[in-house]
Amino acid sequence: MDRSEHQLAGGRRSFAWTDYRDLLIAAHQQLGKPIVLVWDNLNVHRDRRLREFIDAQDWISVHYLPPYAPQLNPVEGIWSLLRRRCQANIAFTDPAHLVRALRGGLRQVQYRPDLLDGCLAGTGLRLAPPTPPSSAIA
Repeated sequence: MDRSEHQLAGGRRSFAWTDYRDLLIAAHQQLGKPIVLVWDNLNVHRDRRLREFIDAQDWISVHYLPPYAPQLNPVEGIWSLLRRRCQANIAFTDPAHLVRALRGGLRQVQYRPDLLDGCLAGTGLRLAPPTPPSSAIA
């Protein structure tokens, strides 16, 4: 059964715990490496069934953000960009109009790594290769 069969007509489309499980399995199979998740407190991230699945895997570790910490979430920077770029001074005629504007804004941001890096830098987090332990350096 696909996601569309789970939702009501015209209802919100969102990931169920099984969608997250399947995504994690596929990512692990493709990457062949352990997965570290940094999650907010979305109810599905805290779902007992998803937690049981994750706890049974030795290749997944989860770190939860504090209950309200937008300053630690790079996605908040993306939303800020979208609000300023494609939502400012527009009266949307219907939800589809808003979705089109957001998709267009996301496409523009997608091809601007400097903007994405800025959203990450705004959190104080950084992407860096792991530093080898000093004993490993000869």
